[in-house]
Amino acid sequence: MQYHLDAHGEELLQQYRERLPIFRRIEKLAFERMQQALQQQGLYVTSMEHRVKEEQSLAGKLELKGAKYQSLEDITDILGMRIITFYTDDVDKVAAIAKAIFDIDWKESVDKRKLHQLNSFGYNSLHYICRLPKSLVDDPDMPELNEFRFELQMRTALQHVWSTIEHDTGYKGDVKIPNEYRRQFSRLAGMLELVDDEFSRLRNELTEYRRQVQSLVASGQLAEVPLDAESYRNYLNMHPFDRLNQRIAATNQAEIVPTSLLPYLKVLQQEFHFNTLADVERFIAENSEDAYQLAISQLALTDLDIISANVGLQNLCIVHILKNGGGRPGLRRFFSIINGQHHDNEPLVEMMMQQAATLPFM
Repeated sequence: MQYHLDAHGEELLQQYRERLPIFRRIEKLAFERMQQALQQQGLYVTSMEHRVKEEQSLAGKLELKGAKYQSLEDITDILGMRIITFYTDDVDKVAAIAKAIFDIDWKESVDKRKLHQLNSFGYNSLHYICRLPKSLVDDPDMPELNEFRFELQMRTALQHVWSTIEHDTGYKGDVKIPNEYRRQFSRLAGMLELVDDEFSRLRNELTEYRRQVQSLVASGQLAEVPLDAESYRNYLNMHPFDRLNQRIAATNQAEIVPTSLLPYLKVLQQEFHFNTLADVERFIAENSEDAYQLAISQLALTDLDIISANVGLQNLCIVHILKNGGGRPGLRRFFSIINGQHHDNEPLVEMMMQQAATLPFM
C-alpha cells in the first residue's frame, strides 16, 4: 500500500516494520504479567484489551504529525493496553498494581480524570506510559524490550461506554456541535459520572455492612442482626444445626452428607416471619427436642446409614408448623418452597402427619 509520507515518515515506518517482533513480545509480556497480578490480588475487571498498532494506522498518524516524532521511541502508543473495571475505586487499584510491575514515565503519563472543567464533556481515563523493567525481562539479545514505551489506559465500564458514544456520535469531531446538543451531552455525562460514583459508594457500604454482620454474628449479638441472605450465610458458618444433626445421626450411626440450607431462608422469612437471627436461635431452642423425637420416629424402624445435613432444620420447620396450628396446609406450603411444586409433596405431608401423630406436642 502506498502512503503519503515524507522521507522521515518512511524511515519511521520502516523501523516499525523491523521492530514489530519486539512490540509483539512486549505486548505478550505486559499483558500476561498484568493479568497474573490482577488474579493474584483477586481484582476482577470487566475486560483487558491489548493491541499493536496496525501499519496502516501508524502511517495515518505519521502523515498527520510525523514531524513531531524524532524517533520511533517517541511514539508511545504503538503498543496499547486498556483495562476496564466496574468501579471507580478499582481504577486506582489497577494503577497501583501497574506501578508495582512497570517502570512509569511520569512526565508523559496523565490522569485525565483530574483535568475535567465545569464545561468539559465525556469521561476520561487514567493513562500511564510504561516500560518493561529489567526485573521482568532482561534479554541481552533484545535490549529494546526495556526501551520501547507503551500506553496503559485504565477506566471504568461507564467511562468506556461514554468514550465509545462520543466517538460514535462524532461529538469530538471537527464539526461544531450546536449548544442544545452540547447541553444534552453535558447532562448525560454528569448523570453517568454520578452513577459511577454511586456504584462505588454502594459497594463500599455493602462491604462495611458485611463486616458488621460478621462481627455481630461472631460475637453472638444476634438480636441486632436482621435476617437476610448475607446474615444467614454468616450464621450458617457457625453450624447452628450441627448438634441436632449429630444427635439424630447417632440413632443409626449414620453419615451426614452436606447439602445447602439456603432454600430454608425463604421459609424462615416468609412463612415464619422471623426478622432477626435471634428469632432463629429461639426457634432452634424451642423446637430441638421435638424435632429430635420426630426424627427418631422417622428413623427408628429403618437401617438408614446416610442422612442429609438438612435433616435437623427440616424437622425443626415441620415441628414449628404443627405446633403453631399450620397442619396440612402449612406443610404443603413448606414442601412447595423446599421442593417446588412436586407430585411427591402430598405423600410427604401425609407421612409427616402420621409420624408426628404420637408425639407429645400433637
